[in-house]
Amino acid sequence: MPPHLSADHPAAQPPGRGSVDALISQARRLKGDVDAVRRDTQSDESDPRERWQRALYDLALHQLEDLDEHLGQLRDGPSAVSSTLSAAPPPPSRDSLLSRVGSAEWNLLTDEASWSGELYQILGRDPGAAPLTLDELPSVVLDEDRRKLTSMVTDCLVDAKPIDGEFRIVRPDGEARTVHMMGEPVLDSDGSTASMWAVLRDVSELRRSQSAVSETRDSLQRHRAHTERRLAVELQEAVLPPWRGSLRLPHQGPETLDLAARCLRSSTTALIGGDWYDALELADGETLLSVGDLTGHGVAVASGMAALLGAVRGMAMAGTQPGQLMSWLNQLLDATVQPALGSAVCCRYRPDTRTLTWAQAGHPAPLLFRDGTGRRLNAPGGVLLGATSGAVYAQAEETLEVGDLLMLHTDGLVPGHSAADSVNLLLDLGPRLGEAGTAQECLRLVVDEFGDSERADDACVLVARVMY
Repeated sequence: MPPHLSADHPAAQPPGRGSVDALISQARRLKGDVDAVRRDTQSDESDPRERWQRALYDLALHQLEDLDEHLGQLRDGPSAVSSTLSAAPPPPSRDSLLSRVGSAEWNLLTDEASWSGELYQILGRDPGAAPLTLDELPSVVLDEDRRKLTSMVTDCLVDAKPIDGEFRIVRPDGEARTVHMMGEPVLDSDGSTASMWAVLRDVSELRRSQSAVSETRDSLQRHRAHTERRLAVELQEAVLPPWRGSLRLPHQGPETLDLAARCLRSSTTALIGGDWYDALELADGETLLSVGDLTGHGVAVASGMAALLGAVRGMAMAGTQPGQLMSWLNQLLDATVQPALGSAVCCRYRPDTRTLTWAQAGHPAPLLFRDGTGRRLNAPGGVLLGATSGAVYAQAEETLEVGDLLMLHTDGLVPGHSAADSVNLLLDLGPRLGEAGTAQECLRLVVDEFGDSERADDACVLVARVMY
């Protein structure tokens, strides 16, 4: 705080004009440089990033203008108000800073007040009028801010607490301004409060600039989030199977799987997760079924999911069995530049023997429904992908029968429930799934049951019915 303005403690003399003038020159040169860069910057009001940059330039210019004004007052000292003035000088323009900072002292012993000329301009009052006393000051403050001002003044006078806060005032012309007040008590020789000294600063333009920066920053963040979501959705749609409705694999032969799948979007986040499902006819006549989830959200995760799914397809097409395939996937994630964790289940179905060979990596086991009754397959050992180097993944076999329904899903398919409860709720659908004729009807039943629930993350589900 600057020194008090009181009879017992006279104001210090202004510092040397030469040193302050040098600082003023530096501040004005910097302001000119910032203004030049601002004017040279292309401005496209439709671009959120450019609106945010322009608002930041404006805020920086306002702060440099404040610095210029403060240094000028430091050099010249506080201005006095002549008691003979009967009319206010021409008001400064809205962009002028001449009325931004003023000072005042209220003498508690004589109930007198002393204001600087700048304070009259801040409050829009006639310089010929008497300054407002502390009791009268709330009359120019907005109703909702009066209690705040009264509390600050009381704490200062009673408990000797410095004042540092803002409130809004209404000028005689009806214009509302935001004022920042800093003050402290002036004590007499007995240690009692004799007066209160304060500096009041008009921060209206500064707060508007800060608000503009905040609004444009929020707009930019929304624009980026929208763009990232669009890119992630496009990437996910590009790599997930293009088929809609039911699919029969393999395409040739009497022994086939009737397939249907769906990805259910999160209702609480705008970002796309790393969930996937896949079904692919392999070169040896077998069918690949897989679902998985890469932790995180956004374009980077969607890109990682695409790479992981591409690796699954490539290794499966080359004849890699599910257990070894999981080991290679784990090594792939372990070697990536950006650490990631994932879970997956991978199945190879051989139609001539109806044999399902599968492995999992920290993922919910497939559910098998037969004759209206469901059960969870016993999962072979396997940790999360990327959790530890050199992990070994076991695989299991299951012989299916005509009419069996296999369900693969990611975490969160049944939101709001634990993993165990989610499995039980899905198994409870067994009788209804047994009555459904096609994989698409089974999928619709699952989606109708759980698709409208509030979910915190994406989820995928793939169903396969053994046909003959």
